[in-house]
Amino acid sequence: MLKGLNPLLSPELLSTLRAMGHGDELAIVDGNYPGLEHARRLVRLDGHHLIPVLDAVLSVLPIDDFVPEAIFRSTVGKDRDALDPVHEEIIACCGRHEPKQSVVPLLGPDFYPRVKAAHTVIQTSEPRLYANVILKKGVIYP
Repeated sequence: MLKGLNPLLSPELLSTLRAMGHGDELAIVDGNYPGLEHARRLVRLDGHHLIPVLDAVLSVLPIDDFVPEAIFRSTVGKDRDALDPVHEEIIACCGRHEPKQSVVPLLGPDFYPRVKAAHTVIQTSEPRLYANVILKKGVIYP
């Protein structure tokens, strides 16, 4: 345990977040997502839901502000604009940490390849469907 760090940030996860470079992407996915199949690197946070994990990650991870879009969420099937309650919670959580960034919906054909290319996938036990988000790492300014 460390002071000031959310205990959801396991040693493995902290090491991974620190090792990521500017522009690398991190996917946080629900319990139904095929994480093992899609991940280049998989960090499991079994027993935890997506929003607390997202909140913990955003407490330490800078989001890329060199690009117009750096936070993405999955969609409900083919409906790009549908918002399930979990999407509203993702948007609210991201807004608390990164108020200048919008959360961009990505349809499955765009979302899944991006997860497969991500630096790391964090697999949660989130039971709600379509509860997936991608974050592009930014920089810490001097």
